[in-house]
Amino acid sequence: MAYGYNGNIAHINLTTGEITVEHPDEVFYRTYMGGGCLGAYYLLREMEGGVDPLSPDNVLVLTASIVTGTPIAGFSRHAVVTKSPLTNAFLDSQAGGFWGPELKFSGFDAVVIRGKSEQPVYLYINDGEISIRDARHVWGKITGETQETIREELGEPKARLLLIGPGGENLVKYACILNECKHVNGRGGAGAVMGSKNLKAVACRGTKKLDFYDKEKVLEHAKWFSAHFMENPANRSGHDYGTADYVSQQVLMEEFPTRNFKYGTIEDGENLSGTRMAETILQKTERCYACTVSCKRVVKVTGTYDVDPFYGGPEYETIAAFGSNCGITDLEFVAKAHELCNRYSLDTISTGGTISFALECYERGILTEGMTDGLSLQFGDPEVILELIERIAFRRGNIGNLLAEGSKAVSEKLGKESESFAIHTKGMELALHDPRVKTGVGLGYACSAVGGDHVVVEHDNDFDEFAPEIYVEQAKPLGLLRRLNSRYLGPEKVRNFVYLQNHFSFMDSLTLCVLTFAPVRSITMKRLIDIMDAVLGWETSLWEIMKLGERRTVLAKVFNIREGFRRKDDILPKRLFEPLVK
Repeated sequence: MAYGYNGNIAHINLTTGEITVEHPDEVFYRTYMGGGCLGAYYLLREMEGGVDPLSPDNVLVLTASIVTGTPIAGFSRHAVVTKSPLTNAFLDSQAGGFWGPELKFSGFDAVVIRGKSEQPVYLYINDGEISIRDARHVWGKITGETQETIREELGEPKARLLLIGPGGENLVKYACILNECKHVNGRGGAGAVMGSKNLKAVACRGTKKLDFYDKEKVLEHAKWFSAHFMENPANRSGHDYGTADYVSQQVLMEEFPTRNFKYGTIEDGENLSGTRMAETILQKTERCYACTVSCKRVVKVTGTYDVDPFYGGPEYETIAAFGSNCGITDLEFVAKAHELCNRYSLDTISTGGTISFALECYERGILTEGMTDGLSLQFGDPEVILELIERIAFRRGNIGNLLAEGSKAVSEKLGKESESFAIHTKGMELALHDPRVKTGVGLGYACSAVGGDHVVVEHDNDFDEFAPEIYVEQAKPLGLLRRLNSRYLGPEKVRNFVYLQNHFSFMDSLTLCVLTFAPVRSITMKRLIDIMDAVLGWETSLWEIMKLGERRTVLAKVFNIREGFRRKDDILPKRLFEPLVK
């Protein structure tokens, strides 16, 4: 008997309308387990090399893992795996929330989607049954309106939806996918892949209870986490201030990316902090499935910027992308930029990164008003940034259509040495951590198969001289025994990167939340193994899941090699080889 997973993987061809269900054996599930590793398997098996990411031939894999839906904090995530239209490389984009567990409760472990519907459709997965439904009446609508309409139509207010807005429909190369309109598969343009297939949403509703090998042991671990997670400094700060708490640390370390990564500090940067958010615009906190950390911020603003709390609140990456990196320290403006991106299904990191690049191009005279439809693109101007978000989502005008392609494509079109300050790797705009200060993160940006993503390796400051002792202790099972300065880049740092990359890779394959697990957070590696054994009835080990992480890393690299990527592509942007400007 299979425990923890369903043994059902759905295959849907939107061109023909054919729906089939595959029933892999235990060897398959123990080899790939879920998430990015399972997704990479299907991309390599089901798709030829050189496919246009926005063509019907691209494969879109929506996948949970063998442990998703376990009622313990951190087991709530799912992955969207496809060929990225932003990078033309492997894409594994993860999100928390409720959709992944609901997929499992509806009877499936993954959905593999091919082809393109002639007209807009959405999928409804309900207790083992899958149907393809007309979505013409919600095509063109923003995410919140779409979710409400589909739930009413289904008569299922508790249905969980993955969906896109106008950004995905208009094939913005970095369009995202949302669930609950606030949990986001952000990076790499998976929302555009959905749009290219005329797929507006995937709704799930399930009443199936997952079978666990040792249910009592699973519940013991759940109770332990709820009782003890606040003893961990990282989980405590996540509970109190969310990821916005990182702002204060970034300011202190002088690695708060500012004005397109030219500077590491901005005056009054603390105005963007988690503390300031709690004091001003925070309305409440929310959580993902079965999580007691409740790191999600919900904000409300009235006045100059009316911000709807329905769309949640900004995480650290969004705060830095639209705040310091665009030369702004107005938290209410950042909240509005975040809301617009969630309404329209735009990745906040790439949207903010592409806009900050455009602002510098304008500052240098490479972009002119004749090319921007008359807009004056100035750092520190919130109104022009909000206007650019609107134009990007709808590809409106010359500037909206241009910036919707991403900073790499824009730099290639503009030339005039703009490539030297286009902040991306493999075409993906960098997350808001500076590799000149966090060198291990820099290795992750350069070497990751997906490009400039930040959830590739544990960040250097967590093992620096000032880091809490518990972080260092919990990393020792990986053989990481000593503290290393964040700025140090030598053999030991590279060794740490290799081990931590495979650690993060197995977490992506198990679709685990890095904000609850070791080496930094509360659930240690030993406890994770104990949980997996209780869920699955297997005798697994850290060795086995580290090999899983290595397998995902290798499969992703193999995919990229098939697509023409080589060692020369594992490189950081030129600006990051220059000293930070004081």
